[in-house]
Amino acid sequence: MNPPAHTNPADKKPNRLIKESSPYLLQHAYNPVDWYAWGEEALQRAKQEDKPILVSIGYAACHWCHVMEHQSFENQKVADVMNEHFVCIKADREERPDVDAVYIDAVHAMGMQGGWPLNVFLTSEAKPFYGGTYFAPQQWVQLLQNIANAYKQNRQELNETAEQFAEHLNASDLDKYGLKQSDSQVSEEDLQQLYRNLSKRFDKKKGGLSPAPKFPMPSNFLFLLRYSHHTQSETALAHVNLTLSQMAYGGIYDQVGGGFARYAVDADWLVPHFEKMLYDNAQLVTLYAEAYQVTKDPLYKQVVYETIKFVERELMSEEYGFYSSLDADSEGEEGRFYTFTRDELQKILKDEEPLFSKYYNVTAAGNFEHGRNILHRLESDEAFARENELELEVLQEMVMEWKAKLMKVRAKRISPALDDKILCSWNALMLKALADAYSVFGEKRFLDLALKNVDFIFEKIREGNKLCHNYKNGKTTIDGFLEDYALLIAALIRLYEVTFNEEWLTQAKRFTDYTLSNFLDKEDGMFYFTDQTAEKLIARKKEIFDNVIPSSNSVMAINLHLLGLYFDNEAYQQTANKMLNTVIPLIIKEPSHLSNWAILYYSKLTPTAEVAIVGKQVPQMREELSVFYLPNMILMGSDHKSKLPLLSDKIPVNGKTTIYVCYNKTCQLPVHTPAEALKQLQGWQQESKFPGL
Repeated sequence: MNPPAHTNPADKKPNRLIKESSPYLLQHAYNPVDWYAWGEEALQRAKQEDKPILVSIGYAACHWCHVMEHQSFENQKVADVMNEHFVCIKADREERPDVDAVYIDAVHAMGMQGGWPLNVFLTSEAKPFYGGTYFAPQQWVQLLQNIANAYKQNRQELNETAEQFAEHLNASDLDKYGLKQSDSQVSEEDLQQLYRNLSKRFDKKKGGLSPAPKFPMPSNFLFLLRYSHHTQSETALAHVNLTLSQMAYGGIYDQVGGGFARYAVDADWLVPHFEKMLYDNAQLVTLYAEAYQVTKDPLYKQVVYETIKFVERELMSEEYGFYSSLDADSEGEEGRFYTFTRDELQKILKDEEPLFSKYYNVTAAGNFEHGRNILHRLESDEAFARENELELEVLQEMVMEWKAKLMKVRAKRISPALDDKILCSWNALMLKALADAYSVFGEKRFLDLALKNVDFIFEKIREGNKLCHNYKNGKTTIDGFLEDYALLIAALIRLYEVTFNEEWLTQAKRFTDYTLSNFLDKEDGMFYFTDQTAEKLIARKKEIFDNVIPSSNSVMAINLHLLGLYFDNEAYQQTANKMLNTVIPLIIKEPSHLSNWAILYYSKLTPTAEVAIVGKQVPQMREELSVFYLPNMILMGSDHKSKLPLLSDKIPVNGKTTIYVCYNKTCQLPVHTPAEALKQLQGWQQESKFPGL
């Protein structure tokens, strides 16, 4: 699969974007618009010619970005207006999340809905004064002319507006929400309130959070798993199970090839926006693996295995880096690659088609555009087998054969375009997902993939203690952002826990120390999104809210909590506590937008268990312990003398492999089996007298 190849007639000349590596920018390389990539050259030209700047931001898998390109940016007359009056910059939001964060914040401040394509107008000093998202061609041309006229005739007014927005962008995010450093403490009462506030948005019929469109938002459900474990809340766990089963049955999940689309446009998870993103699939592997630990539901295991197989098959490079996304469209239609008419299915499956169509709810009229069907299920295999008087094993074998036949047909179709840039942060999410899946299922192939990917990251995307954000064709061009460091540190901690190779923990600490030196705002205790050595934009932002990817600050706070325990580092712990305490009021009030912070909140309610395994049988003991869902625990082990503070004084008792269960550096009696360790862990919970236990 290749990125969209814009083969153009000989009379079409490429613009500057032809030199870029981003597939999204390359899609615009033959537009008649005189595009620049974001950078000093464009900004200098705007100053020299005293022209306003148009920044148009999108990403390769964005459907409406393609529509606006086709309607406006490929149109010579529209391009002429753009070229005459503006310095035009095209930016890939996935390559330049720093630029995107500044200007989407500006559009929000203008009282408009943000989204992509994002089109923002700036003064020649790069300060925004107007913006929006998608514009139809006539509307777009009218807007361009209005702004060009206003820039000439009402310049002072526009400059004043731009100054106000620049001031807003530079205001602290914490100040905007009235957050300040405090001595706020975690409490059981506030945890209950946090849960009640989150549960107000539960869709009790189809799972997830209302209203539609529905995004998976894995951190919400990772928190609910922890909340349920902590309080023994059957309601919270039931909502996780409802959500995960409905998503796995729905059209948002690729029933044939595995993997999830970015979101569902409806409440039933049926009609997806068909683009597939690496970051969604990585986090959903983690979520379904954890949910399997709790429930042992075979559906969740199937989803994990199929999703990893999809990523390996369609998003993995020969170097074991993971590509960014697959487009929603192919052959000019959204979802065409994934959908089937009933006639097509009859030709492929012949006599088996009626049962297949019953299983996947296929109709002659179709449930999507052009009479096509989005395959989806309404019930479990067990229920379907019962209703149709089939043995469960026979049904499941048939389903596997159906999938194989449809995959052969899909292999002959024109594939959706691939965004083949490799991002450090998204690779880190997939690296952690593979480690999580290996921990739960013990599948060696998952660990092998994880180790190959981490080697790729260290060889190609790292320069000493510094990370780069992107990689393509052997080159990196953008310095790492906080999300790159934070998510890679989290993945390395997890990789240590499944291998006990201390090198991963040491590297995690090195990157952490780099972020503390180069990203931390010592005044408010939060981290900037950009390195202090990075290009200076008109504002230096901090990412606080958890979105489709958890915020880099919440991830760093959890990293500091865990590494503070591993290295007995009080300064790390204090920084994590300070960060958490600052946002506690907002976590309780808006948990669906701060659910990764809520996971740290949960972790701080009781001391995190420190479990150390020492002796010859360390790997076997680790595997046995991994069967259990133990979310508030750090795990370490060694069969030799270790330098880790929590391991350095621990030795095997009576020559046998020994497990130490400790809290706040105080250990219970050493034991020799995972079952005994589990009793100690559960006993501690009961002694703590949590609600519902």
